[in-house]
Amino acid sequence: MADIAETPFPAPAGSPRQDAGVAALRLRGLTKRFGEKLAVAGLDLEVPRGSFYGFVGPNGAGKTTSLSMATGLLRPDQGAAEVGGIDVWERPLAAKRRMGVLADGVVLFNRLTGEQLVTYAGLLRGMDRETVAQRSADLLRVLGLADAADTLVADYSAGMTKKIALASAMIHAPELLVLDEPFEAVDPVSARTIRGLLDSYVASGGTVILSSHVMDLVERMCTHVGVIAEGRLLASGTVEQVRDGQDLESRFVELVGLEGGEQELSWLRL
Repeated sequence: MADIAETPFPAPAGSPRQDAGVAALRLRGLTKRFGEKLAVAGLDLEVPRGSFYGFVGPNGAGKTTSLSMATGLLRPDQGAAEVGGIDVWERPLAAKRRMGVLADGVVLFNRLTGEQLVTYAGLLRGMDRETVAQRSADLLRVLGLADAADTLVADYSAGMTKKIALASAMIHAPELLVLDEPFEAVDPVSARTIRGLLDSYVASGGTVILSSHVMDLVERMCTHVGVIAEGRLLASGTVEQVRDGQDLESRFVELVGLEGGEQELSWLRL
């Protein structure tokens, strides 16, 4: 794995010293229905600048819907989302300049090579070609994709696809990264590479929000965590505050309950 510490990757565009006291992300009363289903119910959430924030919940809890509304991918029925004090839906271009997004399940332009995809992402952000070329090379090297730069994304493994999508989200050095399940289907080597890059990014002043089902990963990586279930925030704060003296997995189960209860299947005993 490349040495993350020696990576000449630029600091995030928004300095944490700017707009002191303004949250990296603030959600106020976010609500979304799909027919009769209330997917997100008046969600309030504040993510501090410079934090590594884990957003966790069981399947169907509303994580992806909430993050989609927070990043301008899905319009809320009610409520507001602000990135660095900028309303995502009133000033979408200004807000989106400040963030990079890795959305779960979004199809990439996979008939481009890895280098072409990252370059396209940079040019789409209005960056000059020289800067895009340098940063693309840096990101591909650090993420271990330099040898696959000329390979079509369609031929990438699951881990390589996650890494090239992350590179595309980081090319413009945003001040906020919103990552929906960035480690899903990723092998341990790729996961370690991604963790290293994200740790370096937060150390340089950036803010990361990631959703994950892996409590051990969140407990080890994150400084803050929010627990969501049935579209409602059950707990939020620093990892220590939310754990409340337990390991995060035990606390999570205590908050959301066991799926299906604790019944045993007597017929399954051998």
